[in-house]
Amino acid sequence: MALAVSILFSLMLSCCLWATAARNYKTMIKVKNGGPYGVWGAIELCPKGYARGFALKVQAYQGIWYDDTALNGIWLYCTDGIVIESKTGPWGNWTESKFCPKGYLISFTLRVDKHRGITHDNKAAVNVWFTCQGGQVLTGNSHKWGVLGPWSDRCRSSAICGLQTKVQDDQGSGDDTALNDVRFFCCS
Repeated sequence: MALAVSILFSLMLSCCLWATAARNYKTMIKVKNGGPYGVWGAIELCPKGYARGFALKVQAYQGIWYDDTALNGIWLYCTDGIVIESKTGPWGNWTESKFCPKGYLISFTLRVDKHRGITHDNKAAVNVWFTCQGGQVLTGNSHKWGVLGPWSDRCRSSAICGLQTKVQDDQGSGDDTALNDVRFFCCS
C-alpha cells in the first residue's frame, strides 16, 4: 500500500512540475546593480496567472563584529494561490507580505550595498521594491543599507509571473552575502 501511495504521489508531482515547466515567459526584466557573487537558481514561474504580492527573507542586523547578509530570499504570491521562490539563502526570517491593491507586479528596483573589499562585511542585495499596474509602489521590509538602483523596464502588456535569484552559498568562516541579484519574468 505504501509503495502504491508513493508511486501515485510521484506521478502527481511529475504531472504538476511538468505543467509548471511548460509555461513560457514573454520577456525578462532585470537591473544592472546586482551583486557579483553566487550562482543563479532555477527559474520559477507561477503555474498560471501573475504575481500579485511578495515577501522577503531578511537577516536582522547582527552587530558590528558579526557577518550580515541582509536579503536572503524572495517569495512571489501568484494569483492562483501558489507561492514561488527561486534559490534562497539560509539566514533570516520571512517578512510581512505585501500585495498590490490593484493589478499585479510589473517592475522592480533593487537596493544594493556596494562591495567594500575583503576586510569589510559585504552584503550585496539588501531590499526590493515593486510597482503595481495601478502605479502603487510596494517597499520591501528590509534594511536601508546601500543604494536603490534604477528601476527595471516594465512588463509590457503583461505582468511579472516568475523569478530567478542569484545567491551565494554559505562561505563557512568567510564573508557571506546571500542574495546578490534577481531577474523577474513577464508572461502574457
